[in-house]
Amino acid sequence: MSLVFRNFPKYLGCRLKECKVMEFTKAILVTGGAGFIGNHVIRLFSKKYPNYLLVNADALTYAGNLENLQDVEHASNYVFERLDITDEKGVAEVFGKYEISDVIHLAAESHVDRSIENPLEFLKTNVLGTGILLNQAKKSWGNVNGHKFYHVSTDEVYGSLGSIGLFTEETSYDPRSPYSASKASSDHLVRAYFHTFKLPIVISNCSNNYGPYQFPEKLIPLVINNIIKKKALPVYGDGTNVRDWLWVEDHATAIDTIFHHGKLGETYNIGGENELQNIELVRILCKIVDEKLGRPKGSAEKTITFVTDRKGHDQRYAIDASKIIGELGWKPSTQPIDGMAKTVEWYLKNTPWLEHVTSGDYQKYYEQQYKQSAK
Repeated sequence: MSLVFRNFPKYLGCRLKECKVMEFTKAILVTGGAGFIGNHVIRLFSKKYPNYLLVNADALTYAGNLENLQDVEHASNYVFERLDITDEKGVAEVFGKYEISDVIHLAAESHVDRSIENPLEFLKTNVLGTGILLNQAKKSWGNVNGHKFYHVSTDEVYGSLGSIGLFTEETSYDPRSPYSASKASSDHLVRAYFHTFKLPIVISNCSNNYGPYQFPEKLIPLVINNIIKKKALPVYGDGTNVRDWLWVEDHATAIDTIFHHGKLGETYNIGGENELQNIELVRILCKIVDEKLGRPKGSAEKTITFVTDRKGHDQRYAIDASKIIGELGWKPSTQPIDGMAKTVEWYLKNTPWLEHVTSGDYQKYYEQQYKQSAK
């Protein structure tokens, strides 16, 4: 199937110097493409697959930032649509406008603390939004082959591990927070559409991501930002909670691999094979940032402050990624020390981005860039 958009330049606000007929073999809807993981997926696909149209659909809530995509926003195979996935009419219009052939569904409310404060917002986006996307894909694609609905999920749906063991694709679901429960619900919906309607789906469940462009409510960028500003470093409980850390660019390559080679109806766990206690991670970051900033050894570590533990805080997550490694040939490439060093270096080199995000100024970018260019 070849998708021909003869008026394609108008979708970019006529920012292209030359208006050309664009032909694409796929039109992929990437939901949440302005978010942390989404921008890395779009960047990878846009550069690697010039014959794919990437349609970034993002509601631009607090964690969606178009400044994350300045290096690809003028690419001939990239367009942005401001869209809330709970808007059924809007979703239908985007599917029709671009003849969407595939979906990579990343859009989600994802911060556990926020889910404790406002559970219903997570149910709305993660469950209802996923259902609307699934239903529209079913309507648009019918029984025609060659499509794929790729649902990106989390290892948190599996619950909490003790000191031993790993999450596999066969691990029973045991979500412990409103966030993980909403993602578990969306996973079940996706599988239901596969079994009931034969919708061509794949699912992946990943461990904790880290790297450039992560919103600083999450642990790693929060710690880096606080060290820069000489603020206290809050650590939940006694800091012994364990997470498996996955370099975000490794996750993007895993998504690429599963999208192109994953078996329909299957689930693939994606892990970094890098387990660290939270306190170990914070101390590593303290050492790296102090060295990068030329501060005395141990300066940042002195500001570590243990705070009241999160409600229902899962003790340990750890992924068994042997299925994707053995069946699809993907494996993580980045070790935590190297990845943390690259992450710190990126944040230190991109302090304007960090300032925009923490101040809220990044939310002006859409109006400045897209509204003006559309005139």
